[in-house]
Amino acid sequence: MHIFYGKVALIAYLKTIKTANSTIGFVPTMGALHQGHLALMQRSLKENDDTVVSIFVNPTQFNNPEDLDKYPRTLEEDVKKMRGLSDKMILYAPSVDDIYEGHTISQSFDFDGLENQMEGKFRPGHFNGVGTIVKRLFEIVTPTNAYFGEKDFQQLQIVKKMVEKTNLPVNVVGCPIFREDNQLAMSSRNERLTPEERKEAAIIYKVLTEAKEIFKNNSPEETIKFVENAFKDNERFELEYFVIADESTLLPIDQKNEDKNYRAFIAVFVNSIRLIDTISLN
Repeated sequence: MHIFYGKVALIAYLKTIKTANSTIGFVPTMGALHQGHLALMQRSLKENDDTVVSIFVNPTQFNNPEDLDKYPRTLEEDVKKMRGLSDKMILYAPSVDDIYEGHTISQSFDFDGLENQMEGKFRPGHFNGVGTIVKRLFEIVTPTNAYFGEKDFQQLQIVKKMVEKTNLPVNVVGCPIFREDNQLAMSSRNERLTPEERKEAAIIYKVLTEAKEIFKNNSPEETIKFVENAFKDNERFELEYFVIADESTLLPIDQKNEDKNYRAFIAVFVNSIRLIDTISLN
């Protein structure tokens, strides 16, 4: 496996392996790799001639400094997991300075309003940070295909919009959510949960699947009330938001239309650890 800590060396190496018809798959991550990340890598390995994985905890997408400080950094373990999967991948693990060159600030983007819902509402500036790092990584790696998990569905739509608006020649591929045995969506933040919290966090997906059933024969408002009540008296879990939105615009809905695709989005705090999940309602 080839490991690069600087973009100059990575760009030079990629030029030596790229041909007119070859494809590069790219999996951008913030490390603390889990099975969901590895599934993205497996798909990239299967669908491309070469696969680049980045591990970089991006400071500009954290609006909470404490969350940035506590984000797990496990590069040595991550490299072992990648080697266990395949020795044919290329790892880019840059420093903040290699990416931002002394100017650790976000670019401003217009995502046609996608950035103002859910995560954007509760994490100001978050998606400008996401757009900034993904655009920079795309410019460095120049991938043919880039793979993102659907757990961060809003982020996936944001990245697609950024690619469309900046005319970057990248095909953005959304991949299914990987779940733990108790159906908790896999996330690097899960590592910060106690074993008991991790077990009890199964409530998030349980409530989502129940909400999906209720939504079939009830209004969005009634479905939202059900979810709010499910967390109302729960001492361990605090609901930050539950939103039913149009899948294409991410705008919250107040009534159903048979021709539209809808998705439920949820964010829950377990102590100071924030977990998100999503489910298609169609």
